[in-house]
Amino acid sequence: MPKPRYRRRKEDRPAEITEAAMEAFAEKGYDATRVDDVARRAGVSKGLLYLYFRTKEELFKAVIRSFVSPKVTELQDMVQTSELSAEAFLRGPFLAFAQQLPRSPAAILVRLMIAEGPKHPDLTAYYWENVASHGLAALSQVIRRGVANGEFRPSALDDFPQLLVTPVLFSVLWLTVFQQHRRLDTDRMIEAHIDLVLRAIRADGKDKRI
Repeated sequence: MPKPRYRRRKEDRPAEITEAAMEAFAEKGYDATRVDDVARRAGVSKGLLYLYFRTKEELFKAVIRSFVSPKVTELQDMVQTSELSAEAFLRGPFLAFAQQLPRSPAAILVRLMIAEGPKHPDLTAYYWENVASHGLAALSQVIRRGVANGEFRPSALDDFPQLLVTPVLFSVLWLTVFQQHRRLDTDRMIEAHIDLVLRAIRADGKDKRI
């Protein structure tokens, strides 16, 4: 078991507890993780932990806010501030964003949602409302922009922006289950998927890879 971390700055404690919780959830899963385990990892008493997080559910939500929500905010900010065409954005900033997700801490939370989410609908609802729905809304904005400026033709992607992130979810599953048996270059797969989608929806039907 990792040694507890003792730091003196009081303002660091919530972040230290959240980091310890992330490690515990990653190692044991949500149900098997006890608050006592998290407290020991963070080097605080169980009572002190409860001053910051009253329940394990609150602690898990704090982990989502700390490790996943910032990534969605990053995507939203890129969409809002980018001056690139819709296709250039999807082949550039979005591709780089998507490629780093399967090996990021966010992937741990995705695995937990898949494995244990059905038993905890309140947590999946929180994840949907604070993470997934915002990410899909940002992608929908890019797609609408592409249609409006004549880059893309109307397509199923208008209704199913999830098509852009399916290779990310598949990569998380593959790395978890099959990577030891057959290595998958998830970066190339995600790039290939986005390329196929963009070729399919391009308004003029021509190959204009960026």
